[in-house]
Amino acid sequence: MRFLLPILLLATSAAAQVGPDYERPPTPLPERFKNVAWRTGNPSSHLPKGEWWKIYRDPKLNELQARATANNQELKGAIARFDQARTTARMSRSDLFPTLGVPLSAERQRTSENQPSPIPMNGLRYEGPAYNIAADFSWEIDLWGKLRRSLEANESEALAAADAVHNVLLGIQAEVASTYFQIRALDTEIAIVREAVGWRGEALKIARARVRAGAANDLEEAQGETEVASAEAEISVLQAQRDQLENALALLLGANASSFALPATARGLPGPPKIPAGFPSDLLERRPDVAAAERQLAAATARIGVAQAEFFPSVSLLGSAGYQSGDLDLLFDPASLMWRYGPSIRVPVFSGNKNRYNLSRSHARHDEALAAYRQSFLGAVADVETSLSGLRHLAKESEALSRAAGSASKAARLVRTQYEAGTSPYIDFITTNRTALDTERAVARVAGRRMVASVSLVKALGGGWDQTRALPMPEASADPVAKSDPERVEVPLLKKLFKKRERGAVGGKR
Repeated sequence: MRFLLPILLLATSAAAQVGPDYERPPTPLPERFKNVAWRTGNPSSHLPKGEWWKIYRDPKLNELQARATANNQELKGAIARFDQARTTARMSRSDLFPTLGVPLSAERQRTSENQPSPIPMNGLRYEGPAYNIAADFSWEIDLWGKLRRSLEANESEALAAADAVHNVLLGIQAEVASTYFQIRALDTEIAIVREAVGWRGEALKIARARVRAGAANDLEEAQGETEVASAEAEISVLQAQRDQLENALALLLGANASSFALPATARGLPGPPKIPAGFPSDLLERRPDVAAAERQLAAATARIGVAQAEFFPSVSLLGSAGYQSGDLDLLFDPASLMWRYGPSIRVPVFSGNKNRYNLSRSHARHDEALAAYRQSFLGAVADVETSLSGLRHLAKESEALSRAAGSASKAARLVRTQYEAGTSPYIDFITTNRTALDTERAVARVAGRRMVASVSLVKALGGGWDQTRALPMPEASADPVAKSDPERVEVPLLKKLFKKRERGAVGGKR
């Protein structure tokens, strides 16, 4: 018996694992994106994945992103889900090792006078105290790899949960940046309309002066008052839109909308950052949602092995040793020593086809996960193409509107000069100024849409061009009433899992 444990350890380490080893399914990568020039070689590294928003060089945006990472409640929930998945993986690893317990009992008991016995009991029974102290040992030998496949699946699900955290984080960061740029575009538009209220007020003064001088009728004054009131009303409309976006931004930051305020600025938006001449499409495989779907596929593959192992016998080592006595003073007497040990073998004979149905269900879940992985990759390609197309067409629209705004502004200046000189009707003055205002506001709106489109492209690429390193878990601030373990150790297991993923060791071959 003393040689049994080393032999079983050796047998367990060399035991087979039933079920398929995971291999990443081939995914047809696009040779090039339709809306960007292609080049081979390493992609541009000017856009860091971790803090990609810093390419916009906006200190306020940097501050907002830090607040969102620390306080967003959706992100905290995703981190908690990762903690659950990581702990499940740790629990699965514990199943590979023996369990040892020391049960203690002190009780009174009465044995049956009619209990089965090889000798006649003749009414004999025991009634009195019973004291037990023993060490119980149990260990399931993983001959068919069921426990290792389960660990493999849980580790893959932990990686998927980590990718899900980064997907939530990326979505929050992109939403913060998009909302921020929309607010800044509205600030620019509000400033333009306020300026229009000013010069329309000046035009109204001129119209009133002309009416008093008899050079114009009351129609011009009424039209001037209409233009001023319309512009003032438009400011209220734009301000309502800004308030809605500001409240949405507060929610992203985990702040109370009643106390949050983003100061307005009249500074116009810059152009979006320059896109590299080209980038490899295999970047899409590092998108957190695509990576999470691929890890779920690996987990589903491992679950097939767990289901297949249920068809084979399971072997466990059981043992117990200790003392048992009806007299506490004699509990540790050598005569009170008792022990038992030996293997326990469970052979599946009949389960009403439960194991077969469970295996069929595991195969179906694998196929579902495979379809989800392929769909996520196709969606990633579509997202990139849509973002690139939007940037390209918005750039053309911005260039055309800039020319239109320059021409409209020039026409408005000429008509105003003519109107003040009395050579042009007031209706021409109103029309040209409306056109100038509309085109100038359109330029501001397109500038905001271009910035939002650039954020969408970054999000579509999973956070930027430079994606060579795995990101650590975001450092979200702890809720004072949360029940998180203050002594938990996060980094080692996560680093280990990511290293295994990079080597292709999680789930077998790649």
